[in-house]
Amino acid sequence: MRTTMWISGISRNAFRRAIGVAIAGLALGQATAVGAADVPAFMKEVVVETGKAPTPAQTAFDEVYALNEGMFTIYETQLAKYKRHIRERVPLILGLFSGKGGQFILYRPGQEPIEAPSPPAIYRLAKSVGHSAMATYQLVAPTVSDPASDKSWIGPMKAYRGRIQAALDSLDALDIQPSERDLLRGVLTRIAAFHDNCLKNGTYTYAEVESYARGLKPQLAQLIGLASSVQVAHWFKVLEGWKQMLGPDWDRTYAVSNALYVARQNNILFSVLAQFMGEKAINDRLLLVETTDFTTTPATMIDVFARIISDRALGQVFFGDYRLMDAELLGGGGRKAIEAEMTKRNLKALLPTMAPYNSTQWPWRTDVKSGTGPATMEEVK
Repeated sequence: MRTTMWISGISRNAFRRAIGVAIAGLALGQATAVGAADVPAFMKEVVVETGKAPTPAQTAFDEVYALNEGMFTIYETQLAKYKRHIRERVPLILGLFSGKGGQFILYRPGQEPIEAPSPPAIYRLAKSVGHSAMATYQLVAPTVSDPASDKSWIGPMKAYRGRIQAALDSLDALDIQPSERDLLRGVLTRIAAFHDNCLKNGTYTYAEVESYARGLKPQLAQLIGLASSVQVAHWFKVLEGWKQMLGPDWDRTYAVSNALYVARQNNILFSVLAQFMGEKAINDRLLLVETTDFTTTPATMIDVFARIISDRALGQVFFGDYRLMDAELLGGGGRKAIEAEMTKRNLKALLPTMAPYNSTQWPWRTDVKSGTGPATMEEVK
């Protein structure tokens, strides 16, 4: 016979349920208490520590800022399409710096790129000899305060002196003009004489270094004149041929050149392109892009060019100005903010005059009133 059992007024089934809940709660409490200890040792370096989880505010920030990260992914994906469309529709010339006097490449829609030959060899020879004069300065400058005690310059100078001699011994075999050979020989002979004097004495003075350098100035100016005239004449000939080849398409051709900071002022390749494309093309179809090295790759330059052109369309759609995105988008607000901060301090803001987005001014210093002193090597005394 079944008997119903009561414990303190609770049925057997209710009692069992209560015990089950208590046991489950105990298990949960134990898991919560030892959760971190239950993580395998090999995972403890990568899991979030107890109490270190992001706050709701941090999580919210990450969610919103992720939109910006996603934007870059979209940009990169679309950039490939923009490059393809631009290449299919407009001619493009890249004028890139290189150790050979520049690299010019013509991209025509639907055709293989044409890379122009490098300038004649005398360009590289003149540049190499000129650079050797400055390399010699670099050998001695760090130890000029006490070269008699610090002998670290001697080994490198002996090695470079051997290279100078090898170059001197090779001059007669070069296929260059006699006047060009004489110029190279004259510079190398002066450099060799300075090396020999330093090595013989086991020391040198700043006065001797300066005398060596200043004594080479006239010949270095001749080397610069020789190299630049050969380089410019070569690229004039190339661009004349390309302009004739493109015919009416020349007036819709883009050109992009690159510049490191020191190569921005009087940029040769950009200046040559400007002679053929005209003033109205400057900063419109003729662009100068800052780079972190003298040399860069055509692929990188095409990426930059495609981004500039595609952003111009974006500027027209959003703001009604095709060239607005050529300038820093936050720049206008930043300018006002700088002025406001300087006003708070009772100071005048130092900012350039405003210029239109579609300015065709040269992309380097041209205001003669903004500075003093020489502007050419010939003016340096």
